[in-house]
Amino acid sequence: MRAIVQDVYGSPDVLELREIDRPPIGDGEALVRVRAASVNPVDWHVMRGSPYVVRLAGSGLRRPRNAVPGGDVAGVVDAVGRNVTRLRPGDEVFGWCRGACAEYARAAEDHLLPKPASLTFEQAATVPLAGTTALQGLRDIGRLRAGQTVLVIGASGGVGTFAVQIAKALGAEVTGVCSTRNVEMVRSIGADRVIDYTVDDFTQGGRRYDLILQLAGTRSPSECRRALTVRGTLVLSSGDGRMSGIGRTLAATVSSPFVSQRLVAWLARMNGADLEALAGFVEAGQVTPVIDRTYALGETAAAIRHLEEGHTRGKLVITV
Repeated sequence: MRAIVQDVYGSPDVLELREIDRPPIGDGEALVRVRAASVNPVDWHVMRGSPYVVRLAGSGLRRPRNAVPGGDVAGVVDAVGRNVTRLRPGDEVFGWCRGACAEYARAAEDHLLPKPASLTFEQAATVPLAGTTALQGLRDIGRLRAGQTVLVIGASGGVGTFAVQIAKALGAEVTGVCSTRNVEMVRSIGADRVIDYTVDDFTQGGRRYDLILQLAGTRSPSECRRALTVRGTLVLSSGDGRMSGIGRTLAATVSSPFVSQRLVAWLARMNGADLEALAGFVEAGQVTPVIDRTYALGETAAAIRHLEEGHTRGKLVITV
């Protein structure tokens, strides 16, 4: 099969399109004929092995442990292990795996769900990590309730476009922060208000929000607190993958015990229940994935270069 392979850490130049063997599946796994995958900031961090904590977390100290990149996947089940009961060959599925940037990938049975009929494979591949990050950040970490006000910083990005729609689905009044070229797009996906950060400063406008979800930008936690209610919550996820997010996270962790607001940083954890909840939002017409561009499998390096530039509108998709 054709797959994107990297033997060493480095820039997108280390990614090569090669012929390799199909991955073998275990008793509780399925082999998926990949139709689409999407790229996330975690993919470029693993590709580069930077920051070094990525290697310590299991990607491999000296070289990548998993030679084929990609986690978000959508495709058709090709074969199943002998203990798999919920999936059958021919099922259209989406979810997460290892090695999605290939013609075939293996995944645990509970990592895959039926693809919503209303979505293309390309759309479905955008949902798992970005959608889960947005859902957990708002519902679980932010403790969002209907009627509250939410500010999404980085509303036009991969996680941000999901966050705007999910916050609306949860009954919030949503304000998105983005650049001039993305204002109309963010408004079109449901934001009640949109702030163009090149024109207006959300920390100086006088409005206060119950929850701020910071996915991008350069604002420090102390600056964001100016736009929070007295008991409001700032959730930092660094959904754009920028290294500046580490500094913000440390600042929030240090200052949180000494202020009235909650300042929380976290990393999303994938699970089937949240993926099912996301599918429910999609099927109810409350969430529609936003795709910036699609790339062929052999163009994966170009997709990650584009992602690293930090100006995507929604998600980048690899078609296989």
